[in-house]
Amino acid sequence: MSEDRSIGGRRSWFEKITQAFAHEPKNREELLELLRDAHDNELLDGDALSIVEGAIQVADLQARDIMVPRSQVISIKASMTVQELLPIVIEAAHSRYPVIGENLDEVLGVLLTKDLLPLILQENYRSAELKELVRPATFVPESKRLNVLLREFRDNHNHMAIVIDEYGGVAGLVTIEDVLEQIVGDIEDEHDIEDDSWIRQLPNGDYLVKGLTPIEQLNELFDGHFSNEEFDTVAGLVTSLFGYLPKRNESTEIDGFRLRVLNADNRRIHLLRMTKLED
Repeated sequence: MSEDRSIGGRRSWFEKITQAFAHEPKNREELLELLRDAHDNELLDGDALSIVEGAIQVADLQARDIMVPRSQVISIKASMTVQELLPIVIEAAHSRYPVIGENLDEVLGVLLTKDLLPLILQENYRSAELKELVRPATFVPESKRLNVLLREFRDNHNHMAIVIDEYGGVAGLVTIEDVLEQIVGDIEDEHDIEDDSWIRQLPNGDYLVKGLTPIEQLNELFDGHFSNEEFDTVAGLVTSLFGYLPKRNESTEIDGFRLRVLNADNRRIHLLRMTKLED
């Protein structure tokens, strides 16, 4: 009897192994379906499934699909002094900026914010020339596959590339964070809200607001300025104001406040910066 159970047990495992090889995926869709079945059977957790799906699908995306478009690129002119560019760096709060000549199609290099710090310690930093700090820029075509781009970022130790269109003009820029977010989801930076709160006030009086913040929470903070009759979340309200899904750094105004998009993808708004306008 026990031998029969043993044989039955061995057959059971053998059948499972045979079945697994019999259903070996023949294409990407079958592979993804197999992974989703593993998730349904609790062999793979949700985060792991999402990362694997992102890693598989990232090969189908190109630089043009995720780049910051030309109209939203914040650049610095090479003719600027450190004193002139500091307000731009402080306001945008990025770690890297394209350095340009007369226009955006003339990219001369990249400025790393950290390179400014030693210079600021010098007494004559206000009149210092920017050209001493510029690093070489990396250029990629719009058609560059993201999996290839990620490998080049890793091999060359670059974190940002200028995206060039078919005519040689600047179409936008893409960062290593943009690529990684397609695999692992949104990566929080120093502007993101780290705790479970929906809204966080900054030292200068502005507010960081998560896109999924219920409008009623804004109304509690600002004495009922915003209507929640049509939309439940701040992201829904802001999207309706634009009339389309806005991209990073686009801004709009409503009821005495400026709302600027800090983080968004092609599906929804994740994070905004809210500034009270002067009366």
